[in-house]
Amino acid sequence: MTSEDYFTYKGILFPKQEIKEEALRYVENEFQVRDDDVFNITYPKSGTNWMSEILGLIRNDGDPSWVRNVPVFERSPWIDTDQGLETALKNPPPRLISCHFPFQLFPKSFLSSKAKVIYTLRNPKDVLVSHYHFSKIFKLWKNFGTLEELLKEFLSGNVPSGSWFDHVKGWLQMKDRDNVFVMTYEELQQDLRGSVKRICHFLGKELNDQQIDSVVENASFQKMKDNKMSNLTIVKEAYIDHKKGKFMRKGISGDWKNHLTVAQSELFDRVYQENMRGVIMTFPWD
Repeated sequence: MTSEDYFTYKGILFPKQEIKEEALRYVENEFQVRDDDVFNITYPKSGTNWMSEILGLIRNDGDPSWVRNVPVFERSPWIDTDQGLETALKNPPPRLISCHFPFQLFPKSFLSSKAKVIYTLRNPKDVLVSHYHFSKIFKLWKNFGTLEELLKEFLSGNVPSGSWFDHVKGWLQMKDRDNVFVMTYEELQQDLRGSVKRICHFLGKELNDQQIDSVVENASFQKMKDNKMSNLTIVKEAYIDHKKGKFMRKGISGDWKNHLTVAQSELFDRVYQENMRGVIMTFPWD
């Protein structure tokens, strides 16, 4: 995958093999959001599949049979891919839908709907490291030889889904709406049970203790790693080179400390502070 395999839509990079420009226009302007839709939105590599698993388990009262028998990309299809969009349009309500769209490309019909959005964000240094490893196995993304090379592109927003900073700031402007819930990957890790309860409350779906225990157990890293419907091992070789690595790698926070040099980390901090000035929110990594 080279940079020629991407195209730009409204200033954001998209892989040509994943989605066509007319699909992006359709999603933004014509996709009809339903009041009972639940959207799982993230910047790439911020816990999308994890949140999909949690939402799938909550939907079925903690019963894991759905998440064990239906692939994640059918349960909660990505509408920022041609295939996912097709699946989402066919899925019966209530729909679970995933995407990496920045707010400005999200379906306009959302604003007049009661649909719920869960926006998960993650320490951008960990996002960078996860992107670096994923690009080695995911054939639709450009594989950067070194982390240094990717770091430059990442900080300038020259990667799929655009700038992390713009993405996060765009969605955080929506955080005070009743139908938008903001969560961090780190909170999920520090207190999965408490996080699941908060998500249930937001969705208006109260589960009993036993059901919550089942959600927590089945959404654990190990359970997901062993679930072929969630660990992406069933994805075709045309998309993922399974010989080069696993999609479910570590599932931890702070792995950036094993990868970034002091100079790289300081550069990241400078760009972060510059870009996040004026954002009134404290994150677990601040």
